[in-house]
Amino acid sequence: MHPAAPDRKQRFAHLPDRARRAISGSGPPTEPFALRPQQGRVDATTAHAALRLVLRIGESMMAVGASAADVTATVLRVAGSYGLADCHVDITFTSLTISYDPDDAAPLTLMRIVRPRGSDYTRLQGITDLAGAIRADHLGLEEAHGRLDEVVSAPHPYRRWIHAFGWWGMAGCVAFLLGGGWLVALVAALTTAAIGEMIRALDRRGLPTFFQQAAGAAVATGSAVLLVVLQVDVRTSLVVAAGIVVLLAGLSFVSAAEDAISGFPVTAAARAFQVLTLTTGIVVGIAGVLDLAQRAQVPLAVVDPATAGVPFAVALAAAAGMAGFWALASHARPHAVGVAMVAGALAWTTSSAAGAFGAGPAVASASAAVVVGFCGEALTERLRIPLLLIAICGIVPLLPGLAIYRGLFAIVVEADVPGGLNLLVGAAAIGLALAAGIVLGRYFGRPLGGRRDRFDRRVRRRATNID
Repeated sequence: MHPAAPDRKQRFAHLPDRARRAISGSGPPTEPFALRPQQGRVDATTAHAALRLVLRIGESMMAVGASAADVTATVLRVAGSYGLADCHVDITFTSLTISYDPDDAAPLTLMRIVRPRGSDYTRLQGITDLAGAIRADHLGLEEAHGRLDEVVSAPHPYRRWIHAFGWWGMAGCVAFLLGGGWLVALVAALTTAAIGEMIRALDRRGLPTFFQQAAGAAVATGSAVLLVVLQVDVRTSLVVAAGIVVLLAGLSFVSAAEDAISGFPVTAAARAFQVLTLTTGIVVGIAGVLDLAQRAQVPLAVVDPATAGVPFAVALAAAAGMAGFWALASHARPHAVGVAMVAGALAWTTSSAAGAFGAGPAVASASAAVVVGFCGEALTERLRIPLLLIAICGIVPLLPGLAIYRGLFAIVVEADVPGGLNLLVGAAAIGLALAAGIVLGRYFGRPLGGRRDRFDRRVRRRATNID
């Protein structure tokens, strides 16, 4: 045999190993999972007290409408400030569970049932400020519990009649925005006042929210029927539209969309089903009264909105007023009301500009929502106001109240089922566009927001699939 043959075989014998190393992974998974718990840095008594605090903070944020992603990030951030680095948070819309599982001690798991209490931007900002102070100033547990007690037990910033005035003013601004005059605005405000008092009475008696929404929509539509019977020269369709917008504004469809996109499917499904159920209540209330009016041969009519004939300055002021009054009705502080008005004006200007370039209602609404979401994410930390305030208040002027009423009117009164369904589908598309636009705008504005830390990134990674 030739003497070089063994050397050649020895040289090529390493090729399979080299090829295997060239294509094999050399590190751990990009997204670690099932890691072994770390050794605890605090004693069991301190850990239990800290878990109770973070559980109360998370429950309070959920009760006033915060999204699941924001609640989870805040809870993890506060827990980490007290040395609980291995907490796990589970949110299911009506409950909050927090678990701490150190390697050298017994695991701790606490749970709270959450009862939603409506939007309260002042209280939400107070809780957010407390979470920031815990991290920055290293507050003790007892002091933090005391400050949280002050936040959640503090009285509302306004008396009840001022809170109610927010709803009245919002309805009046809707009337102006759709082309109505002072009389239409006054009737819409009075109708909304009646709706508010009735819903308040029904809520005290424990009637489910679905029936409260149906009753409120029935009052709005019934007032229009009464005006026709009394032969009052008022554009009744705008009165109904104003009442619908007020009822829609309290729904959490933005939070539902954000939870779905942020990787919280259970909470998102629950929120979305709640929004669908309460919107169905509005539909039932309107359709029932329209059917009764048709049987009584009351000559109802829907007049197309005259937004094209409304001066831009008037429409802009009405949009800003809608956002500001909604913030007032949601217990926002005076400076936050001013920011909300700017957000509403910005959203209306963006939507109008997109429409001038030929965009459809859904695309124009989505464009406005992206701008509002971007500004909210970038500025709320600096302005010290809740992000939800800018997001929700900004899109209130774009809610499709009149489109819903026109669709139901076409189905019930005009027997135009295809046309009515098209209008309702268009209204649903606007609602989804608004919700998705807010979430996308927040994504674009996050690098400028100043709130990115390892806890925020940990929560946001739930929305991505990294292999």
